[in-house]
Amino acid sequence: MAARRNVGYDALPADDDNDFGRRDRRFEYKPGAYDRIPWKSIALALFLLSLGSLLLFLSFFILTGHMGGEKSQGYGLLFLGFLAFMPGFYETRIAYYSWRGTKGYRFASIPNY
Repeated sequence: MAARRNVGYDALPADDDNDFGRRDRRFEYKPGAYDRIPWKSIALALFLLSLGSLLLFLSFFILTGHMGGEKSQGYGLLFLGFLAFMPGFYETRIAYYSWRGTKGYRFASIPNY
C-alpha cells in the first residue's frame, strides 16, 4: 500500500464561526481563579461540622444513658450526626490545608455555591 507522505494541509480559516460568537468560560484560564476563597462554602462546611459534632455528642449521651431518651432516638441522631459531620470535616480540612499552603491543596477544590 502506497503512503502519501507529501500531502499539504491547509489551515482552517480564522473566521470559522461555529459557536456563533459564544465562548465556553469553563476552558478559559485566569491565573487568579485558583486564589479565590469560597467564603460561603467554608461557612457551610463549618456549620455542617459543628452541627454534626453536636448531634454526635447528643447521640453519645443518649446511648450511654446520661440523657433521657430512647435508644432509637440515639441511633437516629448518630446517623444524622455522621451525615452532617463527614462533608463538613472534609471541606473544612481542604480549606485549612489550602490556607496553610500545603502542596496539593487549593481553594479551587472546594465547590463554590
